[in-house]
Amino acid sequence: MVANLVGFLGDLDLAEEAAQEAFAIAAERWPRDGLPASPGAWLTATARNRAIDRIRRERTFARKAHLIATPGAVEDEVDETTFPDERLELLFTCCHPALSLEAQVALTLRTLGGLRTDEIARAFLVPEATMAQRLVRAKNKIRTAGIPFRVPPAELLPERLGAVLAVVYLIFNEGYGGRHDLAAEALRLGSALAQLMPDEAEVHALLALMLLHDARRDARFAGGELVLLADQDRSLYDIAKVAAGRDSLARSLALRGRGPYVLQAAIASLHADEPTDWAEIAALYGELARLTASPVVELNRAVAVAEAGGAGAGLEIVDSLDLADYRYFHSTRGELLRRLGRGGEARDAFERAIELTPEGAERRFLERRLEDL
Repeated sequence: MVANLVGFLGDLDLAEEAAQEAFAIAAERWPRDGLPASPGAWLTATARNRAIDRIRRERTFARKAHLIATPGAVEDEVDETTFPDERLELLFTCCHPALSLEAQVALTLRTLGGLRTDEIARAFLVPEATMAQRLVRAKNKIRTAGIPFRVPPAELLPERLGAVLAVVYLIFNEGYGGRHDLAAEALRLGSALAQLMPDEAEVHALLALMLLHDARRDARFAGGELVLLADQDRSLYDIAKVAAGRDSLARSLALRGRGPYVLQAAIASLHADEPTDWAEIAALYGELARLTASPVVELNRAVAVAEAGGAGAGLEIVDSLDLADYRYFHSTRGELLRRLGRGGEARDAFERAIELTPEGAERRFLERRLEDL
């Protein structure tokens, strides 16, 4: 809906405010008057009309008359079929190279992924206030620079691809923790990108990665509680998604893909195997760490090393990392210390992880680990 409104209005803030106002009106009217025949169309039309009213009220109607040059929409009389690339248009608008890479990712997570500012700040490991300032600056830049709302021409697509893929993956990661709507949205975007850019290896690799992870979704939670890989019921894996993910990975490799998403998809494919080849996973993480120089990748490598060669070897890697404000650093460290029988240190690590983890299945899992100690 926001993507539709941005295309109509050309203004991110106005689009978001109009969407919010439409939902507020619906919350008031629908319980009284009943659901309209096409709720989505009603909301979109109502949001457009409220935005037009706001433009008029602010006495900028003449300057922005071109925004409403299309025939006026009557509430409940807008075609509910959306243009298939609306979300991609918003995605590429937010990922314009005039913005910094961090601003591109953060803004798209906010406008397209619907993440709150605190959720985005957590993904970037920065304070919420810092992220709020970045979002405001990015929106202002789009407005003042007149960045167009459209999918760019084919020759300009590659220069925005890195940020676009990062955004889609972060949306998926946020959904992977339990928000299935976000995971599904990321998969839709990934599929659309694969159709838009069929010869880009990393696009197919990212789609493969998301499909392979999502195939294990039903096994990752039992009764609303988190289940670790070793304890998952593999009969609950979505075999069709595993096959589709491996097909996308094969397509990426056929395109001579050697980038970070290819490596991560290969790792995800190995996770779906029984038994799990932890030595091979550790080797792939080593190559991924070489490509990315990411301490988070090194943390994942430490987990694989611990599974393949013992908790002590994994802990040695973990203790070399500077990730003091990253919850998975402390939860991983706590688990390895627990396995080594160092209960007091493990308790300290789990307590710090719990402090950094929002309410939900992950936090409850950590609390159970702490109780066991």
